[in-house]
Amino acid sequence: MHAISQAPLLAAVALSFIVLEIALRVRPDGRGYDFRGAAASFGVFAGNIIIGAAVSTALIAPVYLWCWSLVPVKLPFDDWRVWAAGFLALEFVYYWEHRFSHTVRWLWAAHAVHHTPNTLSLPTALRLGWTNALSGGWLFFAPLILVGFNPLMIGALFAFNLRFQFLLHTELVGKLGPLELVFNTPSHHRVHHASNPDYLDKNFGGVLIIFDRLFGTFAEEKADEEIRYGLVSPVRSNNPFVIALQEWGNLLRDAARSRSPAALARSLFGRPGETAPAEKSEGARNAGAAIC
Repeated sequence: MHAISQAPLLAAVALSFIVLEIALRVRPDGRGYDFRGAAASFGVFAGNIIIGAAVSTALIAPVYLWCWSLVPVKLPFDDWRVWAAGFLALEFVYYWEHRFSHTVRWLWAAHAVHHTPNTLSLPTALRLGWTNALSGGWLFFAPLILVGFNPLMIGALFAFNLRFQFLLHTELVGKLGPLELVFNTPSHHRVHHASNPDYLDKNFGGVLIIFDRLFGTFAEEKADEEIRYGLVSPVRSNNPFVIALQEWGNLLRDAARSRSPAALARSLFGRPGETAPAEKSEGARNAGAAIC
């Protein structure tokens, strides 16, 4: 209930930042603003809110609560040390869930939505998929509950993670000095949204960048290389339904064309684009090139 009561305030703050970004980018010396792309992001976000609320109530919350009922020793909710440990644990799990969402096609079908904008601005943060429950990425976080972290704590930490990342989706903030060593920053996240070959599959962190540095997926933004945003094979449509569902269409089309159980498994759960050459459709080629 507390989170719901804060929603109008958070929305007002987010809109204020968006208006400020628009004002700075439409100046004569600015880079311009993709209003149609921003409107598409709001449309996708509306679908995410409607579907996400229904699915969370019907599926995700009951599963998390069932996991909580199995926990023999529950960690205290009111201990700051548990919150600190939970924050680090969630960041670690988020890193791997996010990384697998780029390298397992079933997960990518839901996550690709977030990478469809061909420009980067704050509304990009709102372009979230409608099929996250189907992809199963939320199951990555269930072990955190099974080891004793309260589901409400995990939910609050995950919400903080996403709200922090809202401010990363901009070109208006340069590098932030020593903060770049530990935290995810707009510079790091610009790399994550890039389709440049050197930037693919990099910088998966949420609030922190330390796990990318530790596990070899970190890339520094280069001052002499212009970033190309979006998928390698760009999505040109601003229709929210096309944006939200097109990658599932590609996946199902390739699955239907599979000629063996092994090919079917690759189409569904392999790395995007790893269907056999004779079976690879244009959709699969696009998906394979679009891991960004």
